[in-house]
Amino acid sequence: MAAAAASFAALPCLLLVLLLPSLGAAANVTYDHRSLIIDGRRRLVISTSIHYPRSVPEMWPKLVAEAKDGGADCIETYVFWNGHEIAPGQYYFEDRFDLVRFVKVVRDAGLLLILRIGPFVAAEWNFGIRGVPVWLHYVPGTVFRTNNEPFKSHMQSFTTYIVNMMKKEQLFASQGGNIILAQIENEYGGYLEEYYGTAGKAYAMWAASMALAQNTGVPWIMCQQPDAPDPVINTCNSFYCDGFQPNSPTKPKFWTENWPGWFQTFGESNPHRPPEDVAFAVARFFEKGGSVQNYYVYHGGTNFGRTTGGPFITTSYDYDAPIDEYGLRRFPKWAHLKELHKFIKLCEHTLLYGNTSFLSLGPKQEADIYTDRSGGCVAFLANIDSDKDKVVTFRNRQYDLPAWSVSILPDCKNVVFNTAKVQSQTSMVVMVPESLRASKPEPWSIFRETTGIWGKNDFIRNGFVDHINTTKDTTDYLWYTTSFSVNGSYSSKGSRAVLNIDSKGHGVHAFLNNELIGSAYGNGSKSSFTVGLPINLRTGKNDLALLSMTIGLQNAGPSYEWIGAGFTNVNISGLKNGAVDLSSNNWAHKIGLEGEYYSLFKPDQRSNKRWIPQSEPPKKQPLTWYKVNVDVPQGDDPVGIDMQSMGKGLAWLNGNAIGRYWPRTSSTDDRCTPSCNYRGTFDPNKCRTGCGQPTQRWYHVPRSWFHPSGNTLVVFEEKGGDPTKITFSRRVVSSVCSFVSEHYPSIDVESWDKSTTNDATTAAKVQLSCPKGKNISSVKFASFGNPSGTCRSYQKGSCHHPNSLSVVEKACLNTNSCTVSLSDGGFGNDLCPGVTKTLAVEADCS
Repeated sequence: MAAAAASFAALPCLLLVLLLPSLGAAANVTYDHRSLIIDGRRRLVISTSIHYPRSVPEMWPKLVAEAKDGGADCIETYVFWNGHEIAPGQYYFEDRFDLVRFVKVVRDAGLLLILRIGPFVAAEWNFGIRGVPVWLHYVPGTVFRTNNEPFKSHMQSFTTYIVNMMKKEQLFASQGGNIILAQIENEYGGYLEEYYGTAGKAYAMWAASMALAQNTGVPWIMCQQPDAPDPVINTCNSFYCDGFQPNSPTKPKFWTENWPGWFQTFGESNPHRPPEDVAFAVARFFEKGGSVQNYYVYHGGTNFGRTTGGPFITTSYDYDAPIDEYGLRRFPKWAHLKELHKFIKLCEHTLLYGNTSFLSLGPKQEADIYTDRSGGCVAFLANIDSDKDKVVTFRNRQYDLPAWSVSILPDCKNVVFNTAKVQSQTSMVVMVPESLRASKPEPWSIFRETTGIWGKNDFIRNGFVDHINTTKDTTDYLWYTTSFSVNGSYSSKGSRAVLNIDSKGHGVHAFLNNELIGSAYGNGSKSSFTVGLPINLRTGKNDLALLSMTIGLQNAGPSYEWIGAGFTNVNISGLKNGAVDLSSNNWAHKIGLEGEYYSLFKPDQRSNKRWIPQSEPPKKQPLTWYKVNVDVPQGDDPVGIDMQSMGKGLAWLNGNAIGRYWPRTSSTDDRCTPSCNYRGTFDPNKCRTGCGQPTQRWYHVPRSWFHPSGNTLVVFEEKGGDPTKITFSRRVVSSVCSFVSEHYPSIDVESWDKSTTNDATTAAKVQLSCPKGKNISSVKFASFGNPSGTCRSYQKGSCHHPNSLSVVEKACLNTNSCTVSLSDGGFGNDLCPGVTKTLAVEADCS
């Protein structure tokens, strides 16, 4: 009877189970000022982003399942225009771009979906993340993202095509599918709309009207669009959205992009956002009446194709596919947020149907209270002081509130979760290298690119052409070549000739008389650059070949499609008779590489006679293609290819583009910190790591791309590297850590009894779990007392129980998972009365 009574008492908070739409039956999706309303019931939605082209179809079910396990009940994705409409009216929806298949994977997992059609979507991908196709820039009279008829015509055609495709497959909720929201445009309001003036305003209103006319049967949203017209919902993108308010009292509070990490660009260190701060932001959002929240993380490998790196293209956040050394750790401890999701969902009914009230608990301390007619009561106690922990009194009880934290009380009495008290374990990931095991006795072959013009030149111009307008993004590469002559006394006394290059971006490799003399690049904030390269001229004719490179295209900003690349000035200084300006010379141009032209990366070119077998491949050699036959890395762990020994270039496995690689070293003065304090407002310059280290090192290779045998790896190296040191590496959880104090909440959401008081709360406990198939093989550190530090650097404090290690080993050794209560009798008598006890553990998995 007691159990039944407890279950009955929790029923008002557990109505969320009843709110899930019945997939296959048409659902009426509307909204009011509190939330989405699906078939007459309000919904609180926790979502996470999975961008389908950033992974392969074989990965989608696992990624979706992991998101669901983390507490998400919805998946959000953009639709990638220039991945789908490869030419006007020519569509592609195969392989990684099989949008229907992806939506159905999400549907079959029982999850909802938010479809952000855009079709401009930014998101750190080429020309607006496969948002706007490059060909559209060359349609006469087209200006992107303003009241421009050619642009609007193509945008409407693509939007209608996608909507009709979803309708045909019965995928909108109004048809019985799982798509509950659709988005038009992306991050246009404010600065961009103001930049285009009245034309910008007219375009935004047109976009909203055009979307509504699609008759999807679900609401439309526009993120960062403060003037989104009714009934389109304007939403928030930011690190924090608790203070955001929609532009109408009839619209709910949506957070389309919660940024749990931050972007990495080449040449910079790697900011990461602490999990305590992400949890704080999420709790505050729901505390202040939010109802739809989406974690904006890119699951899957963004390095596919020519879509990684460079001034405008960034690496992904990913917990499944290893992308780079820091990206592996960038998504915060999902388990911590998973617990938060459970307790938020526990009281969905009270949060969405209850009356709200606010109570000040002191300077920078407050309570938001929700009460419903069934007797439900939920309270959020917040301490928004970034420095000081506080003890507050709420309803005649005292509560400890760490600085910059929120406590959740589902019954307005018991603390079941505090955002600053991370009870979930930390899983430490290592990349275990495996050599490129050759499938043949002589695995290597090479092909040397011609320096400069190969075959016939494409055209000759007096002066320079714009790189992007010439290649139209069909390749990264464009050769500019010229010749000039000098006499025997060209150099001034005591000086040396210098080749000076000014470029709009993005990079250059300079060759003089077939020798690489240097390289230069723009950076993450400025694509243009100027470089001076010392040179040795020879008497008579000298041949200059400049390989201009794009590294992704500008993806956002006003008039971004007009930002060019390529050279603007080239001269030689340090000569006896003054500088020689080569800018007005006749320059012969060649689009792309010879190896690209012959498709040497494709499987059917394995036996191409241009490949020259080598028992040992050359090293430090620029403009070289390498081919090697490799075996499959053992096991089923995610695989990355370690390119640290190489310079810059492109890689393929069995014809599949792994993408650009460029393990460029970040600068050492990026304000990196040895530790990160979660307290206080996060910004991209906070919590930097990795200064002086490669900004990228490992690139994801999906296991589905490997054959059982006969795998071909092709690498094009621009600058010169050591291909023999390329390795595959498996992403492996090597150890697990936990740091839990006795004042941490220890509530099991599935068995929680609302009648329990604080005094009867069960003791806090450490829970450790190794990946499936592995056990805890050793306990490297255990201390019950007042230890300090972080995982892999825990230290004993002044209070340490001598039985700490034996208690943990008894519970955990040779098990896949274990639990150690801080009230375990093995810890014996209290050796340090008055000290809040903490248990810190680090254990190896093998």
